[in-house]
Amino acid sequence: QVQLVESGGGLVQAGGSLRLSCAASGLTFSNYAMGWFRQAPGKEREFVTAISWSGGRTGYADSVKGRFTISRNNAKNTLYLQMNSLKPEDTAVYYCATDPSRLGSHYQASYTYWGQGIQVTVSS
Repeated sequence: QVQLVESGGGLVQAGGSLRLSCAASGLTFSNYAMGWFRQAPGKEREFVTAISWSGGRTGYADSVKGRFTISRNNAKNTLYLQMNSLKPEDTAVYYCATDPSRLGSHYQASYTYWGQGIQVTVSS
């Protein structure tokens, strides 16, 4: 069965960095665009960033543009999210997900498989 497993979360001070990974199994990873979403306490889950199947096209929410970088390694079936200059408002559970359109949508409804999520906490 398809599994997406996030890792690399934790507690960091404002201004610090974290790198999230999402290891995929049970699917042909390169057939999917991938995305990262997040859900803060008391808020709805929101789009963070997405990447096309080849890695040639990326998109970012305005709130993270210039600070976060999405990338992928299809040979390792792994998705990454490099998060720099972290702010307390970045505190959330982060989820990776698959988009069979191969392009990388901003819309949650486009995504089929989801990881279990990983906590990122940024202290001020």
